[in-house]
Amino acid sequence: MHIYEAKKFNLPKLEGISEESVKQHIGLYEGYVKNFNAISKLIAELATTDSEKYAHAVSELVRRRSFEFDGMRLHEYYFAQFEGGAKTLADGSSKKILEETYKPVGFEVVMKSIALMRGPGWATLYYDPEAKELLTSFVGEQHQGHFVTLPIILALDVWEHAYLLDYGAIGKGKYLDAFFKNLNWSVIEKRFDALQ
Repeated sequence: MHIYEAKKFNLPKLEGISEESVKQHIGLYEGYVKNFNAISKLIAELATTDSEKYAHAVSELVRRRSFEFDGMRLHEYYFAQFEGGAKTLADGSSKKILEETYKPVGFEVVMKSIALMRGPGWATLYYDPEAKELLTSFVGEQHQGHFVTLPIILALDVWEHAYLLDYGAIGKGKYLDAFFKNLNWSVIEKRFDALQ
């Protein structure tokens, strides 16, 4: 069984997102990694001990495991988007498709409206290489509403833990402004260009 390890991120000081908030957020990410490993180990132990006796427990653990895995991976996308510091979107194929897809209001407006939906989760941008189309989605919690097989181009965490420390319970909008202010668009461009 593969043991996953928490990744280390080289994050600059973020404008509008405190170092303490980042520290707590990374700790939460590390918890997803730890929990995924623990659940995977427990499934293997129970299934090989007495599969009939532990059938219901294993079923529930299997259902829960995707929550932990998706939390781990989405946070890896999320934190990587800040590495290298804020950079604007350069002219190129990713800028062109974003502008064409989200005109007349613009991509950031669309993503913020998705991110402001009630409930914990993620505003996500996917790319469908088959249709050559960008798709946005709200992923409930982190395991409901994914576009299966589509690569994630941008992951925006809108669980309360992402903004509560800095902005309080009603500060999601200010957090979203800070997220986009700190976003390193070259990371997004590389994700997109790798699919062309």
